[in-house]
Amino acid sequence: MVSLLMKKSDEFDLEIGEYKLRITNPKKFLWPEDQITKLDYIHYLIAVAPVILPYLRDRLLTTIRYPDGIHGKSFYQKNRPEHAPEWIETQYWRETNYILPNNLETLIWLGNQACLELHVSFNKYQRERFPTELVFDLDPTDVENYELVLEVAGKIKEVLDSLGLFSQAKTSGASGLQIYIPITEHYTYDQTRKLNKFIAEYIASKNPQQVTLERLVKNRGTKLYFDYLQHWEGRTLPAPYSTRARKGGTVSTPVTWDEVKSGFRPTDFTILNILERIKNKGDLFSSITTEKKEQSLDELLAFLEQKQLD
Repeated sequence: MVSLLMKKSDEFDLEIGEYKLRITNPKKFLWPEDQITKLDYIHYLIAVAPVILPYLRDRLLTTIRYPDGIHGKSFYQKNRPEHAPEWIETQYWRETNYILPNNLETLIWLGNQACLELHVSFNKYQRERFPTELVFDLDPTDVENYELVLEVAGKIKEVLDSLGLFSQAKTSGASGLQIYIPITEHYTYDQTRKLNKFIAEYIASKNPQQVTLERLVKNRGTKLYFDYLQHWEGRTLPAPYSTRARKGGTVSTPVTWDEVKSGFRPTDFTILNILERIKNKGDLFSSITTEKKEQSLDELLAFLEQKQLD
């Protein structure tokens, strides 16, 4: 439960459970064109907590802070800052003391720090070698041609369906789209990389005029980049329901495959309308989190192993 304790003209105290947080500069515009203040952002985090926390929990957080809003200076933050409250949960990994975004009070504290983007690891900290999902990352070179992203995503869906694998798409909140395949959590990053690469190469070979695996942007032309390398330990993607530091206050949003087929723009999903969407459609990411489907990759990995032997 969140309670207002004390209010001044430029700051106030919130009580969240047993903790108290000072909210500073609540009227500061973080998305100025859209008149979205820091207080609006904190209200958003409180409202979206039931659907964002199930995925954030126990994952290493890399956040991007915008103290003066989306047009001001920004910086990445991985290490827990010295001024953070002692109750903020953390985990050391490779000499970095990462914040674990495990609860509402941490979300609100991050919101007060103007952490507008929440990027998290593919694995939970307790199992650093084992991702919780197989994830495909589609990154358009021509950011205006989102129709290409949706078309290729649909083709990937057909391949996954043929393999008997359930998948869930979400927008990046910027120009890309990711496809999540929930799996049992005993496959290593090496194993999921083999599958990611195999699917990427297959899609690129079948659609050479549309899809590329070229890492250098200058060599991609206008093709869609299938980034199979992003899915790896220590790397991140924006969490579902995380805002992005873009005009409009866009949100990384789970979408249905019917929506992918009918078409949309990433800018359709924003901090101003996402709560109504969740109310109407429910949490589309629950198949990845609270109602996770445990899918086996054994047959596919065995096929790839045999293919290499042949």
